[in-house]
Amino acid sequence: MKISRKYLLFIRGVSQNFIGKIGVALATSTFFMFFLMELAQFSGIVTNAYIGLISYLALPILFLAGLVLIPLGWKHQQKLSGKSSRELLSERFDEEGIKAGFAGSGFFQTIMMLTLVNVLFMVIASTQTLHFMDESEFCGTACHTVMNPEWQTYQVSSHANVKCVSCHVGEGAEALLESKLNGLWQMVSLSFDLYERPIPTPVHQLRPARETCEKCHWPEKHYGDELVKKVQYTNEEFTRPLYTTLALKIDAERKAEAVGVHWHIARGVKVNYAAVDNQRNKIKWVKASYPDGGSRTYHNRNIKQGKTVVEEREMDCVDCHNRATHVYRQPESIVDQFILEGLIPTDLPYIRREALDALRTSAPDKDRGLEQVAKHLFAFYQNNYPDVYYGRLDDIEEIASLLQTEYDRYIHPNMKIEWGAYPSHLGHNNNAGCFRCHNEDMLSDDGVAVVYDCIACHDIFAYESPTPFQYMTEIDSSFQESQIHEYLKEVQF
Repeated sequence: MKISRKYLLFIRGVSQNFIGKIGVALATSTFFMFFLMELAQFSGIVTNAYIGLISYLALPILFLAGLVLIPLGWKHQQKLSGKSSRELLSERFDEEGIKAGFAGSGFFQTIMMLTLVNVLFMVIASTQTLHFMDESEFCGTACHTVMNPEWQTYQVSSHANVKCVSCHVGEGAEALLESKLNGLWQMVSLSFDLYERPIPTPVHQLRPARETCEKCHWPEKHYGDELVKKVQYTNEEFTRPLYTTLALKIDAERKAEAVGVHWHIARGVKVNYAAVDNQRNKIKWVKASYPDGGSRTYHNRNIKQGKTVVEEREMDCVDCHNRATHVYRQPESIVDQFILEGLIPTDLPYIRREALDALRTSAPDKDRGLEQVAKHLFAFYQNNYPDVYYGRLDDIEEIASLLQTEYDRYIHPNMKIEWGAYPSHLGHNNNAGCFRCHNEDMLSDDGVAVVYDCIACHDIFAYESPTPFQYMTEIDSSFQESQIHEYLKEVQF
């Protein structure tokens, strides 16, 4: 009781005017509020991620502001009264409190004690702030409007249990400093609406893959072939499957020949390239350096030699795996997966075609878009197949709900994110991908083209074929793919 009364007397003493009183009120209230909110989160009473923004960002800033206002109020009072600090102290405290002693005056001891408490508080708050800012929830929810699209795709990705900072920050003091400086600019951009829509893929801010990706994915473990079977469905009245089956060559250590998708990062191999655009889609030249010390440079004859190079870099994982986590799937992939999993029945007439058209709906805002997704399916079956509509309404409603969930995840009109806004360079289905470098126009000075044959990266057992291993069967000359069948059998088997 004596301590609390002494503290109250001290507070009244240093609160010389309204400035000092505001400072005391801010510092005291935020101090106790911080610990109350920490207790509430620790006990599970409060679980909302946004509370961290208040606890670890707003409260420490307000606390520091309060501490700064107290001496400012004191200085202001000195200026108004024309009195010295000693005179002002004599008016507020008794002689015993300001009398110098072995350990300083009582006033000085109180100042030192409170300073120690404040320092401890700021250390705890700073530690908690850094910990909170390292959490994925902070990255995804702090700037909800801007980062919500990335947050939604992250939560259903293969890296959903990997913290954002593991890839976007990396390790070491330099990486941490760079990320915080970049974060400050992001806060300024958000405050003054300076950010681009859609947010560009941060290809230039990512740490080198050897500091991030290769902590888990070792190049030495890329060996052999991986069988990949893709199923897509037709837009016929009653859809049927078409198969593409590949043996993907994932080797990084093939010594006899330069093949395999991970050859680019094999031991002793270094690939450099020059891009003439910020997103690294247009490649001017590629230089491959080999384990024996030799090298070869290929120039893109479709890009003028005088074209300004935006960036030169050594190739690493993110040059192909540019959407390793925040994957924006395409409508075809979504619908085909639902059909494959049996979530969309194949006995509904034209279900694939209409599901795709429903997903591709265009609307000025998300709410109207979601509404139109469902309306499209209902209207099609009600107008063209009324018996199916009334007899299978539950199925149609369930399909509409599935499509709305995917539309909500990938389409964000407020951020100008539509289908195809973020293409993946992994493969070459919906954009150039591998063909940015591997094309017939990329020639060396002696006229040798860079490798661009399909079988350099994969063996093909079926390509949009009626069976999963169509090209391993006997050649049927009446079949429309008989020529490619014959060629692949000759070069692969």
